[in-house]
Order: sequence, then C-alpha cells, then structure tokens
Amino acid sequence: MVFPGSSILRDTVTMILAGGQGERLYPLTAHRSKPAVPFGGKYRIIDYTLSNCLNSGLRRIYVLVQYKSDSLNQHIFEAWSIFNPELGEFIFSVPPQRKMNNDWYLGTANAIHQNLNLISNEKKCQWVLLLSGDHIYKMDYLKMLQYHNDVKADLTMACIDVPVDEASRFGIVSCDDNFRVKDFIEKPDNPPEIPGRPGFSFVNMAIYVFNASALTNVLLEMQSKKIPNHDFGNDVIPYMVKNNMNVMAYQFYDENKKNKPYWKDIGTIDSYYEASMDLISINPEFNMYDLSWPIRTYQHQFPPAKTVSHEGERIGRTLNSLICDGTIVSGGLVERSIIGANVRVNSYSYITDSIIANNCNIGRKARIRRAIIDKNVTVPEGYEIGFDPTEDKKKFTVTESGIVVIPKNCELK
Repeated sequence: MVFPGSSILRDTVTMILAGGQGERLYPLTAHRSKPAVPFGGKYRIIDYTLSNCLNSGLRRIYVLVQYKSDSLNQHIFEAWSIFNPELGEFIFSVPPQRKMNNDWYLGTANAIHQNLNLISNEKKCQWVLLLSGDHIYKMDYLKMLQYHNDVKADLTMACIDVPVDEASRFGIVSCDDNFRVKDFIEKPDNPPEIPGRPGFSFVNMAIYVFNASALTNVLLEMQSKKIPNHDFGNDVIPYMVKNNMNVMAYQFYDENKKNKPYWKDIGTIDSYYEASMDLISINPEFNMYDLSWPIRTYQHQFPPAKTVSHEGERIGRTLNSLICDGTIVSGGLVERSIIGANVRVNSYSYITDSIIANNCNIGRKARIRRAIIDKNVTVPEGYEIGFDPTEDKKKFTVTESGIVVIPKNCELK
C-alpha cells in the first residue's frame, strides 16, 4: 500500500528555528537556548516540535541554532540521531556561518536566507516547512502540507483563535471567506477581532509551508530591491500579501484530542510554571499519555523511580506528582510537583508545587515551595526555599507571582 502523502513528505524539507535566546525565561536560559529548556520532567521544549515531525512522517530536518547551542546540539545528537541517511533521512544542527555580510542570524527570515543552499533544487525540495522550536502543541504537519497543495498556495500559515487581550504578542491575520490572507499586522497594540467572534483574534502560529521556489524568489527579490527581509512577521509576509501572492491561512487542527486547542509559547517563567503545573492535574490540558501521538526524548539509562522508608514520620511519599526514572524519595514528602531524573529527596524533606530538574539532591529536613530548581543543585540540610519572600529575593530570581527560580549548578549555602 502506497501512503498517499509520501511524495509530499519526500519532497519537503523541514527547518526548525531554534536559536531563541529566551530572555524572559532567565535564569533557565542562562546556560542554554530556549528550545533546550527542560519541560515535563524528562523532555526538552524542542522535543514537542520534533515529535510532531516524526509523527507526521517528516524525516528531513534542519535545526537552525544560534544562542548558547551546546546543550541543544548535544540533546539532538543523543536523542534524535535516529534517521537513516541511506533512505534520504537526516537531522542536522545548522549554526550561523556568517554567509552574508559577515552577519549572524539577524531574524527568522534572515536565518533561512543564509541557508538557501539547503533547499536548492538538487536537494529535491519542492516545499519548505518552517517551524519554531520553542512551542508546546501537537500537530500533524502532513494535513497542512496537503491543504497547501490543494489550494495551490505560495505560502500557508497556521493560525489559531486567541483571546484578544493576549493577541498583541502575535501577528494578526485577516482572511476572506476562503481563508486567503488579505491583511497581516505584526504584534499590534489593539488587535482586530475575528468578524462574528468578538473577543478573539486570528493569530499567526509561526508555522509555515512555503513553495521552495516562492520562498527563494521572494527573499532574493526583497534583497535586490533593498527591502528589509530579516523577519517573516515584520517583513516577508506583509510583502507577499501586498504583492498579491497566494498567501493562505490554515486553521490549526489539534491532535491533542481535547475540546480546547492547545498551543503554548512558553515565554515567561510564570507561563512556564503554569504550563508545567497543568501536566500534573487530574485532567491536564496537554495529554502526554496519548500513545497514538508519542513524545520522544533521550531516555537516560536509569532504574525506575522508587519511594523508600516507612518508619513513623519517616515515610517516602509522592502525591499528585510526576517522578522520572532514577529518582529516590527516601523518607520525604513530594506533592503536586515535577521531579526530574536522578533526583534524591532525603528524609523529612518537603517539596510542594515545585519543579526539580535532573541530578538534584534535596537534603534532610529541607522545605521547598513554589520553586523551580534547575539541574545539578544540592539543597543543604534544613534549607528553606519559597517560604520567606524577602530572603528569597536576596539570593534568587523571584517572579511577580512568587515563583522562586534557582539556576543550574547553583551552590546553595
């Protein structure tokens, strides 16, 4: 049986923009780019986009990296070197090489412009799927590619309805009845509402399908006319719409199988914390347990998690929490928290409403509340985090909502 989308998949190159600095996620991005930030206990943020690619049948992938990319490059090598070059499959990290005017990547479109050689004709590329490496969602990209083909578009952009009070962070799309884009405004102060649906705006998800020839021609044409072409939202999309190219909107279809479509751009510590805490709810908005749409990552060779000790008040307990492999809860209490791999929670300690990353050691009688502790941190015996805001602010990053953030490799005294 021949898979009906196989020719589309064979002739599509996927390019993932993964150089995001993630300044508002600092200090989680002090040592890594935003797509490499841990999320959901055992995963990195980029794993969700890459899993979408794998589940959609896309196996020709370039990951464009830039900011502090060591951690991300290592993760891609360890977790995603699963493709067979003999079958035309690959995943490559592509750093900026200062190919144009001795510049680094100057924006989303400029990153593609500097790597047009990767989508040249000899690469057998008819379509280019452009993705962001720092969003959490489930999507079958093949459905969007087939739609793009059916409507004979030059560019198809995935769009989603967003409450108007949140829409100023995104590009706003206006369409006719056939979903042809008639206007595009990048991050307006007063986003226009969807006609007939007050309170919502139709926003750009930064998921694009281009005809490879159209993408190449537009970038080169704008360059020849000395028109700024560094960014898709600010420059390229408005140019294409203004010049009556066939730009189409694609209504996001969620593979998450929930009543409300799920798509998160985790841009701040508070939004990161909120999205993480949703994962441990009884009926989370984002379902990681759907075996028909698996999320892939690097699997550490650790033994199963366990709880030990049941002697008087010294009881190892985990309640309403996600606990990753290799973790031992020895006589401590963990509730409503996400605990990464190879963590030690020692006797009489208490962790609640917190995120603890890999390789942390929580000392005896330590108390932790509403905190994010990055990798490789040892919390000393009797130490308290999240109970005294004044003291916490002297030593750590504390958000407006009171989330305490302790960076990777931090030495607590």
